[in-house]
Amino acid sequence: MATAPPPPSYNDATNPGYGYSDPNAPNAGYGQPPPPQPAGYGYGTGYAAPPPGGYSQPQPTGYAAPKPEDTSYTVEEEWAGQSFSDKAVRRNFIKKVYLILAAQLAVTFGIVCIFSLVEPVGLFVRHNIWLYWISYALFIILYIVLVCVREARRSFPANFICLAVFTLVFSYMTGTIASSYTTESVMIAAGITAAVCLAVSIFAIQTKIDFTLCSGLIFGLFMVLLFFGLSVMIVYLVTPVDYFAARVLSCVWGGLAALLFVLFLIVDTQLLFGGKKYSLSPEEYIFAALQLYLDIVYLFLIILSLFGGKK
Repeated sequence: MATAPPPPSYNDATNPGYGYSDPNAPNAGYGQPPPPQPAGYGYGTGYAAPPPGGYSQPQPTGYAAPKPEDTSYTVEEEWAGQSFSDKAVRRNFIKKVYLILAAQLAVTFGIVCIFSLVEPVGLFVRHNIWLYWISYALFIILYIVLVCVREARRSFPANFICLAVFTLVFSYMTGTIASSYTTESVMIAAGITAAVCLAVSIFAIQTKIDFTLCSGLIFGLFMVLLFFGLSVMIVYLVTPVDYFAARVLSCVWGGLAALLFVLFLIVDTQLLFGGKKYSLSPEEYIFAALQLYLDIVYLFLIILSLFGGKK
């Protein structure tokens, strides 16, 4: 009776399996692979079968997905000019501001001419001074709204309506003041103002000095002008002052005021054109036109008070 052959051993060099006893045996450890397993990663690896639905992708560690870009303007971006990098946007912004400013100055100059040239109109506004104080109150209210309320100066058409009413009110105030001076004085003051504003604007655009950083200097000059004016008023009320002394004090105050508004015009022009430390957002065209308009008209009134002859 024949005996059955012994079972193969893993230590047998002739075994086609994974032998490790004899390193010189042929195909030792690299024989035929075992039969395929029903699940897992091969023979004796210890990995379980993948779950139904495939393998899940490994999650990244230490890295957060980028957030969507925020296109809104913060307060720092509005004054730092980060939203002002595109030159086409800047050109359109400047064009829009100067078109609005030209319309405002045209309305104001037209009303000033009517109040100065038409004597019955000038007499009416001078004799009804209560209309001036009503327009002054509306001027303060509208200015606070346009400067402090962002939606009021950015929402169309409310921004243009507020600006139009503001321009009419301030033009009435300017015309009332100009009606007290001779027509020649008004025209000369208007010409001087135009020449000064043109020269100052060219200087503000071409200079390398960043006047947007001079807020402390401008504030200090404003406080000096304010307290000097209050002191002059107290002197006028308490002690009688002759004409010469009063004229000197008026010229000194007017000179400081003109210098202050020239600085305001330089700063507002540089904020408009950009390229400095601070600049306006392209959405602030109403604010830019408003500030330039006030700088020019106040400079006109100061020059008129310095050199103008009253009727």
